[in-house]
Amino acid sequence: MRATLLTCTVLLLISFPVVTAGQEPQGAVPAVTSAESADTGPVAVPPASEKAMRYYRSGNVLWVIDVALGLLIPSLFVFTGFSARLRDVARRVGRNWFSTLVVFFVLFSLITFVIGLPWAYYTEFVRQHDYGLSNQTFAKWFGDSVKGLLVGLIIGALFLWVPFLLLKKSPQRWWLYTSVLMVPFLLLMLVIGPIWVDPLFNEFGPMKDRPLEQQILALADRAGIEGSRVYEVNKSVDTKAVNAYVAGLFETKRIVLWDTIIAKLTPRELLTVMGHEMGHYVLGHVPKSVAFFSLLILATLYLAHRTAGFFFSRFAPRMGFTSLADIAALPLLMLLTNIFSFIIVPVGLAYSRHNEHEADRFALEVTRDNHAFATAFVKLQTENLGNPRPGWIYVLWRSGHRTIGQRIDFANAYKPWEKGEPLRYERLFRAAYLMPPTP
Repeated sequence: MRATLLTCTVLLLISFPVVTAGQEPQGAVPAVTSAESADTGPVAVPPASEKAMRYYRSGNVLWVIDVALGLLIPSLFVFTGFSARLRDVARRVGRNWFSTLVVFFVLFSLITFVIGLPWAYYTEFVRQHDYGLSNQTFAKWFGDSVKGLLVGLIIGALFLWVPFLLLKKSPQRWWLYTSVLMVPFLLLMLVIGPIWVDPLFNEFGPMKDRPLEQQILALADRAGIEGSRVYEVNKSVDTKAVNAYVAGLFETKRIVLWDTIIAKLTPRELLTVMGHEMGHYVLGHVPKSVAFFSLLILATLYLAHRTAGFFFSRFAPRMGFTSLADIAALPLLMLLTNIFSFIIVPVGLAYSRHNEHEADRFALEVTRDNHAFATAFVKLQTENLGNPRPGWIYVLWRSGHRTIGQRIDFANAYKPWEKGEPLRYERLFRAAYLMPPTP
């Protein structure tokens, strides 16, 4: 379950690294060479295994329950009057406005953590082990859960007062000012996350495979990225799934590879995945995403502001508060933002799928290794129990990427260089790139 709108938004955003590049004249033909082998033809989209389909179908059921819980739990706090009673306790303990906010938030977070713990235990621990996707011990899972709670408490204690001060000082424009202030807050989270938050949960270090690291840096060089750092994270202690990503902003940008993906993908496949991640950075998806999702936050908070009056006019005696500026209204704000986020999320996911598709295009153009790109996604599908052709509801409400089947199909079809057609992003490439031979 998502505890706050801030958490939801941070998870929607992405960040990317920067790396060293040589210079090549604009318009030059990139030197892409390969030990041409049989590994160049189209790749068939494999059907999902029976186990993967069970994982997919049960995951849809759990998603519906998760959405329902995201509405039910704050509703219980609001409409039973429990939130108002919790505020009264916080006032007695805190005595002043700021400390009352902090005490309420801590108590509310601890209670919701305990309420949600059995659900989290099943979805994050039991189910993942049942499907053979997790290596995590109970101690590691529980420790990470507590760490996540503590991080949330610290962030909330430091920043929650801002929107409530705005609600108090400007009850008619708080939604606008809060949305504006969310931009620097999100940027701050993107900057400090890789160095202060991520290492709390996993061990990060330099890549053990130095030749592979040099190949990744060479690809970054071709993509025109400067000042790169590559990190390997010990995720095999938690999961058998595979992943790679870029994280951070400004001086904290870095390429991060799970040790599981290094073990299960060939160097060629891994480099196409890295080409995709580098595409996000080169194409400016970070600032664009911050701007786009800030507009969605603005819309969500405005709708919450416009509809809150209905609840006060109908249920104020039952709720025990009459203003959003009252800290007891925090669960009501959560309820309203969860409702409107559910309505708006297909827009955000559609935007994300567009960016992901363009990053796929960038990866194919920068590597010209369509076969390896496609086989990488075949392996991702197998290792992560993916469904290559999910239903439209899943795509609209749950997927920020095009389906695996669509991505493999695109890799098979997109080869403009073979037809003498211009590449969309060739102007962005700098250095020549020597594709590694098939291992």
